[in-house]
Amino acid sequence: MHTVVVGTSGVTASDVLAVARDGARIELSDQAVAALAAAREIVEALAAKPEPVYGVSTGFGALASRHISPELRAQLQRNIVRSHAAGMGPRVEREVVRALMFLRLKTVCSGHTGVRPEVAQTMADILNAGITPVVHEYGSLGCSGDLAPLSHCALTLMGEGDAEGPDGVVRPAGELLAEAGITPVELREKEGLALLNGTDGMLGMLVMALADLETLYKSADVTAALSLEALLGTDKVLAPELHAIRPHPGQGASAANMLAVLKGSELTGHHQDDAPRVQDAYSVRCAPQVAGAGRDTLAHARTVAERELASAVDNPVVLPDGRVESNGNFHGAPVAYVLDFLAIAAADLGSIAERRTDRLLDKNRSHGLPPFLADDAGVDSGLMIAQYTQAALVSEMKRLAVPASADSIPSSAMQEDHVSMGWSAARKLRTAVDNLTRIVAIELYAATRAIELREGLNPAPASRAVIDAVRAAGVQGPGPDRFLAPDLEAADAFVRAGRVVATVEPVTGPLA
Repeated sequence: MHTVVVGTSGVTASDVLAVARDGARIELSDQAVAALAAAREIVEALAAKPEPVYGVSTGFGALASRHISPELRAQLQRNIVRSHAAGMGPRVEREVVRALMFLRLKTVCSGHTGVRPEVAQTMADILNAGITPVVHEYGSLGCSGDLAPLSHCALTLMGEGDAEGPDGVVRPAGELLAEAGITPVELREKEGLALLNGTDGMLGMLVMALADLETLYKSADVTAALSLEALLGTDKVLAPELHAIRPHPGQGASAANMLAVLKGSELTGHHQDDAPRVQDAYSVRCAPQVAGAGRDTLAHARTVAERELASAVDNPVVLPDGRVESNGNFHGAPVAYVLDFLAIAAADLGSIAERRTDRLLDKNRSHGLPPFLADDAGVDSGLMIAQYTQAALVSEMKRLAVPASADSIPSSAMQEDHVSMGWSAARKLRTAVDNLTRIVAIELYAATRAIELREGLNPAPASRAVIDAVRAAGVQGPGPDRFLAPDLEAADAFVRAGRVVATVEPVTGPLA
């Protein structure tokens, strides 16, 4: 099994994916353990002084003005975890919780939090044992960190609350820790606060969304090329010299991908035949421009994610010179913005894909294809309602594109009077990515069926490979009406597993 070593300088996106999705084991580097111990010495020295230090010997948030006596400080740390574990709603997905915990461990290991080495090791042990705290949908405002979600994770560290075992069964966390031979942590000064104050949930969801969208954008380039073929469009608009004079990198990459898929097609170049067209519709001709703008948005979001992965997000933080300083680095605005940007770009990609599907089904705009790609139109409805489903998904994506980060709602007696709503932005982006997968799957289904209805003209070798692979995966071709939902589910599974890209790349070479 793959092992991820956590040091003091952050982690990579591939590390997050390995732990969250693939169950990779975690080890702490010697450097991280040394940094943890050094920072802890600073915290303990400050805790011994009579002067109050925020997070060490004071209350929190709007209650920070109270100095806490030494005999109450362990209780204070327990209390902040218990009281902040106030989430409600459905359980958050296992991969999200694992990413959340791993990224909090990443910051703890930076040596800027003042947490003891044994606390960090226990966090790693819980992840390695396959124990996943129960975290709920609602409870984070994306400022002062993902407070409620992280608190539920810290509660498990204390052996309290509920968690899911490696067998997928939810049980009391104390039982699961005992069975795994893990001793619950007794939190000391600053440790409870340090376990809660981070952007880890929204960052983990950003990293996973970026991985999923990278594959989806490539898949969408392929389905756009298939639709262009099915509509007898021209590939001249994809020429590199045209995209070189508007040098957006994503646009050039998408055009190159489409051109690679269409190489050798007998279906392109017929736009001047029976019903001459000067130009294809925007949804066909401008596919690289729309998908390319989304790709460039992905690139910006990836830069933000990389910076955040290299960050130590906590309040207060331990600095190398021994100071413990309050700060606002826990504010989720940088992450929240790009989560919203991605939802907007994904909605537009879904929208243009749906327009191409609708064009394939409309006999007045499909250049010779049967109405709704039906076998016997009138008796058969063909893919009419598949497009309805796609339209419903697009409509929801437009609602999900409304930015969460433009909102703020004050909390903590107006001490926390401007928040990012980054967790909410991340949650709705996950739904948007799911919907986009289904939208691309429906375009794939319609375009492959339409190409097969173009008798006498051979598609490009890459297109033929996709058609053959989709049919082998259980997505049936043209014919009389049948129960359509299983076909759509099979197409969705095909796209979701990254098989569109995996099928064309042996023919086209690596897609950009």
